[in-house]
Amino acid sequence: MNYAAAIEPIIPSLTGTQEKTDSYDYQLARQIAAGDIDAFEKVYQQHHRRIYNLCLRMTNNVPEAEDLTQEVFIHVYHKIGGFRGESALATWLHRVAVNKVLMHFRSAKRRRDKTTEEEKWPEFEAPEATSGLSTRLVLDRLALDRALAQLSPGYRAVFTLHDIEGYDHNEIARICGVSVGTTKSQLHKARRRLRTLLRATNDQGDGSSS
Repeated sequence: MNYAAAIEPIIPSLTGTQEKTDSYDYQLARQIAAGDIDAFEKVYQQHHRRIYNLCLRMTNNVPEAEDLTQEVFIHVYHKIGGFRGESALATWLHRVAVNKVLMHFRSAKRRRDKTTEEEKWPEFEAPEATSGLSTRLVLDRLALDRALAQLSPGYRAVFTLHDIEGYDHNEIARICGVSVGTTKSQLHKARRRLRTLLRATNDQGDGSSS
């Protein structure tokens, strides 16, 4: 099975739904900053699923993703006064989420080992089989998730934002606080690393089936 092909089906989820920065986002932010719970509820209902999915893809851990999603929206409620309307609210929220996840990784790394530079990622737990899903699609997805779990946090963030969430390099640079050149370089290296990992998985599968 060619697991390397698993990279290709992951296409930007934002195609045809390009977000726009407008006065509505800014007004919502101002209302939340003034303590308007209804406005906060609107933002939560509109964005919490995508924020959770982003956290889940970056952590590969459901409880951690749930906790981090809560942290993101707690931060939003208290700090949304910092949103100036210079980008889409969704972009600002993703920046908060990425920062929370990266801070979580750094904190976990310090707790585990203060001297080791290489991040150790948790083992991926395979979900229960779901009827109607192709075995090949499931295995391809599991292989991709395992490979993603071996990328460094920075590479994984850029790959997730670009190839899965559909953000362009300018948006990713704003979210991650780095240059566009850095995001392009990290994406290239992340894809190259993923291909290597998936090719190795494919070779192991071929060897075990022969």
